[in-house]
Amino acid sequence: MERLFNLDFQLITDATLMIIAVFVLFLFMSYFLFNPARKMLEGRKEKIKNELDSAEKDMADAKALRLEYEAKLKDIDKEAEEILSDARKKALANAAKIEADAKEEAARIMDRARQEAELEKQKAADDVKKEMVSIASLMASKVVAASIDTTVQESLIDETLKEIGESTWLS
Repeated sequence: MERLFNLDFQLITDATLMIIAVFVLFLFMSYFLFNPARKMLEGRKEKIKNELDSAEKDMADAKALRLEYEAKLKDIDKEAEEILSDARKKALANAAKIEADAKEEAARIMDRARQEAELEKQKAADDVKKEMVSIASLMASKVVAASIDTTVQESLIDETLKEIGESTWLS
């Protein structure tokens, strides 16, 4: 009976040569393919690690900047409040000054109006006095025309003068 699997010398040498060839092929592939692939993967791993470290550092920097900007924003709010407070104080002071100036101007206008009213009043009184004098002289001329004696004429002039008043002739 013949064997199914013949172990003869040829088979063992072929198998040994095959194993040696596979091993040499493995070494050859390892040296030319697997090592560069490993180096590439190692380089990629380093690159990813560096990028992660860089991203982590950038995150920390961004967080520090954010905290710094938040602090600045709080300071800006305080500054804005101070500026607004100063502006309000200046506006109130300016309003008080304008109000004082307006009151002063109003007082000047009132004084000027009073003076003008006094002058108009005095002018009207002078006009009335002039009119009275002209009426008195007209009366006197009528009396003279009617031939009244001098005593009547003098008494009429004296009465008129008393009615007008002494102060009128002095001013």
